[in-house]
Amino acid sequence: MQIGYPGEFWKDYELIDCGRGEKLERFGGYVLARPEPKAIWDKTLSDLEWNKLIHTRFTPGAGFAKAGKEDSGTWNRLKKMDDQWYIRYTGTRKGLDFSLRLGLTSFKHVGVFPEQADNWEYIFKNTSELVAQAKEAGKPAPKVLNLFAYTGAASLAAKAAGAEVTHLDSVRQVITWARGNMERSRMDGIRWVLEDAMKFARREAKRGNTYQGIILDPPAYGHGPDGEKWKLDECLFDMMKCVSAILAPKDSFMVLNLYSNGFSAALGETVVREAFHLEDAAKMESGELALRDRSGKVLPLSIFVRLRR
Repeated sequence: MQIGYPGEFWKDYELIDCGRGEKLERFGGYVLARPEPKAIWDKTLSDLEWNKLIHTRFTPGAGFAKAGKEDSGTWNRLKKMDDQWYIRYTGTRKGLDFSLRLGLTSFKHVGVFPEQADNWEYIFKNTSELVAQAKEAGKPAPKVLNLFAYTGAASLAAKAAGAEVTHLDSVRQVITWARGNMERSRMDGIRWVLEDAMKFARREAKRGNTYQGIILDPPAYGHGPDGEKWKLDECLFDMMKCVSAILAPKDSFMVLNLYSNGFSAALGETVVREAFHLEDAAKMESGELALRDRSGKVLPLSIFVRLRR
């Protein structure tokens, strides 16, 4: 099993400390404290040291720990800071460079999941290889589909590599946010789709459309633009079967990321293997995405399964 971390070269992000159910992070010039249930150990820094650094701290609301509302709450500012600001990600490979707007939402999130940096690197590398192959063969640029695409960091990684990118999310405001990130990153041409992911994938399968890259990061609970409700535990396997039908059988890749508690890398591998009817497990890699703080504590946050064929 692999463990992926953001590289120390990423100057606009740092996990400073974590423990006792919180994490202390620096995004650009601002330091934020947010709840983190997986940080079950002690903090390294004292409460006084935390308070000296913090610009704002998220306080969970009454719905905390209730399904679908566990992240609701308010931000309490301790120092002056902007409502919105930008950070930049410049990766290990030339050309992997984009900007992300951050903001304080009522759901604890700020517009980026930093642990995903390892996936961005994978997406850029594999997309770049497919783009080079397509150019050599005189074929169009590879098509990459990003489902549950949020504010679009993975979409920007694929676009920076030269792919034809389709970005899908079920929340209009999030798509607007992602479009702003594309423009700030001086890119263009991403296709925006406001849709329920399952409906879109099934429709693409019926049409016989395929993609050379598919990225999906489904939440534990989902809502479509028309109020559709679904629970990941109940539909993950069906979703992966849909994805297997629209991923090109050759010269393609897939990235699955899962945050849902109770899911493991072994479970993710089994789901992918069965959905794709894989006989060669060597085509897959899996593991955890994590953050490491200044004192070396490892905070695991999600699991991934990646497939290249």
